[in-house]
Amino acid sequence: MVCEKDPLVLKVCELYEQISSLESLKPCKDVNMLFTQLVVTCMPPNPIDVTNLCKSIQDIRCKLIRLCGEAEGHLESHFSTILGSYDNPLHHLNIFPYYSNYLKLSQLEFNILTKHCSNLPTKVAFVGSGPLPLTSIVLASFHLTTTSFHNYDIDPSANSMALQLVSSDPDLSQRMFFHTSDIMDITNDLKDYDVVFLAALVGMDKETKVRFIDHLAEYMAPGALLMLRSAHGARAFLYPVVDPCDLRGFEVLCIFHPTDEVINSVVIARKIPITKQCSVEYPLAPTKLPNKCFDIEMFNPLNHVNLLEELDIEEQLS
Repeated sequence: MVCEKDPLVLKVCELYEQISSLESLKPCKDVNMLFTQLVVTCMPPNPIDVTNLCKSIQDIRCKLIRLCGEAEGHLESHFSTILGSYDNPLHHLNIFPYYSNYLKLSQLEFNILTKHCSNLPTKVAFVGSGPLPLTSIVLASFHLTTTSFHNYDIDPSANSMALQLVSSDPDLSQRMFFHTSDIMDITNDLKDYDVVFLAALVGMDKETKVRFIDHLAEYMAPGALLMLRSAHGARAFLYPVVDPCDLRGFEVLCIFHPTDEVINSVVIARKIPITKQCSVEYPLAPTKLPNKCFDIEMFNPLNHVNLLEELDIEEQLS
């Protein structure tokens, strides 16, 4: 049982106490300093398994993830407002302090995606796009340059800010669409998408995350791909973890854990056809492809992304 005596856990708990005592999580010197310390603490590869934390630390982790989500929302809104004041917001994306991380993460996700689909998607959904939809913008600008992106967020003000960023661009304004909806209310329309991205902070606890995944499994088209963001090791103090067993109705294709400043792990899964789900051979449970995940070497397009395949999917599903 991992508990309070672990130096990493002690540091995380100390930072949690300081962060939770802040009057506001909007960007300012103290907020920026504390969250930077938290990320630096949790970033190095660490064998800690958060499922083995004692209950009091589990509770702190859940609260900390919510605080991180709230702070991230404020940060994105802050910079989306600044970017929206420019005539051409997309020309100034590098003012966002984590823009380079999104470039790396999007390159990684694109490489994973193209390894597992024969044709580039024509229509993509991003669930939980927020006021600064950098993943959609980067993918649409540099990788999926003819694909249409349908961005879903429950917050109308977030969608309004996001729309402002692309409205002046002659290309993206025609390919980026914003829907103010709870994805749980979207049913048959989900069948139109070749790929669905689920943001890391959509479903900040295990039960809610699984409920979203089950909904997508029910309504996505057979064969469509689901891309999710997870966390591994100490990074699970920052973001929720998606385990292969959470992906009922999907074939789990690969899970990769970056070891650099890109915090999120990347999970890709394929919707199982209904006929296979109902068969004895394909029960309604996550399954895996028989082939191994592809060579990690290809994930170095920017010479920064260093990946370790640390998760044995077969063991997770057994």
